[in-house]
Amino acid sequence: MSTIGRNDQMKILFVSTPGTGHLDPLLAIGRILNSEGHELACLTGTFLRNRVEQFGAKFYPLPEEADLTARDVITSDAMKGVPPGPQWLRTLVERFFVDTIPAQYSGVQNVLREFPAEIIIGDDMFFGVLPMLVEPRSNRLPIVLCGTSILHWQRKDKAPTFAGLPPAATQAQLDEYAAFAREHDKIVDGPLGLCVNRYLKDLGVGPVSKPLFESVVELADAYMQLTVPRFEFPRDIPSSVTFIGVPPIIPNQVPLPAWAHELDGSRKVVLVTQGTVANHDLNLLIAPALAGLANEPDLLVVITAGGRAIDDIPGPIPDNARLASYLPFEWLLPKVDVLVTNGGYGSVNQAMSFGIPLVTAGLTEDKADVNVRVAWSGVGINLATNNPTPQTLREAVRVVLDKPDYRLAASAMADEFKAIDTRSEILRIINQVRQGSNGPWWHNGRQARPTYRRQSII
Repeated sequence: MSTIGRNDQMKILFVSTPGTGHLDPLLAIGRILNSEGHELACLTGTFLRNRVEQFGAKFYPLPEEADLTARDVITSDAMKGVPPGPQWLRTLVERFFVDTIPAQYSGVQNVLREFPAEIIIGDDMFFGVLPMLVEPRSNRLPIVLCGTSILHWQRKDKAPTFAGLPPAATQAQLDEYAAFAREHDKIVDGPLGLCVNRYLKDLGVGPVSKPLFESVVELADAYMQLTVPRFEFPRDIPSSVTFIGVPPIIPNQVPLPAWAHELDGSRKVVLVTQGTVANHDLNLLIAPALAGLANEPDLLVVITAGGRAIDDIPGPIPDNARLASYLPFEWLLPKVDVLVTNGGYGSVNQAMSFGIPLVTAGLTEDKADVNVRVAWSGVGINLATNNPTPQTLREAVRVVLDKPDYRLAASAMADEFKAIDTRSEILRIINQVRQGSNGPWWHNGRQARPTYRRQSII
């Protein structure tokens, strides 16, 4: 049941990094809050206007300096020829997430003058709220962030984030990870921290002492991680973090495809996606999947191009393949037997919530870390590459389909998702943060020193 009454409506401002993987989970949360009668507004990229307005939320565009997409940066001259790795990561984060902080912050302040929100809800990488988070709680609105990527928090084995490393099992690995961490700090976290603190100083606040991605986890009034504990490595995490599963998929966003009747159970269904960000080159995953699975008559290979045109999908297109630009996942996922993906956090968690095992192949953005969790948790095979061969993909899909261990692990993961009442958790957290002093991390209206709890993984 809701903990927020209909006669107690709020104005809620959602702020989102301009990308569907960041916005869609916020919209799903917004749909829950809208059903409780709350008034919603959303600040994000202009290309997402229709996506926001179809849910009845008031749309506000980001200022021009922040109104870009990750693909704009990834395909820019600054990224050309830079292989996946720390330098690639630092460039992407600095250009897309850090350099946009002043404009994002300005956009938030402009919206609040017209839309006097009582609470702000954002994705974990909208760092335009960081200048507010470093302020005393009494000077600002409550801010709830949503973990739309892996939990960005320090690990027990000190492995750096985004390196795609499983938990260390030996002293040799611990030593190796420590060396990786020093190099990561030198190339990524150190330079990014200096850049962030320069922007904060210009805004008259700060600085932050933790790495950028950890800072918002620690400072947020509440942090809703969009997964289950079973999909995260064991470690001590801030008490503000709550695992809330995944919000229900928003239905009827796109119509059923003309070939919908063919998913009748007569063939195993393999869904292949490169997501909506790292899909600028469909030859990386979609093309080898089509080629590798072409001669598997018991399989129906379903391709979604993540919003790109069907004609962009490289051929030849085999007889057992079905193509779409977008697909209604609420209809499709219950029919899927294995997901082949480059490792988008949202689609991976949605698949696991339906008990679908995975084959993953992706190293950019956060994908290396998502995919290493897929293998570590037993729900799938991580090919640990950006461009698998057709044969490698076919063999991995066959193993996942034919070996029951993966399906059993995925089923156990789905049970953990089902055990979380995501709607009730969202409403409870929003109400708790709004009440301020009643929350476990607030005392007399002032932010308490962060405390940490042991996060155990089943």
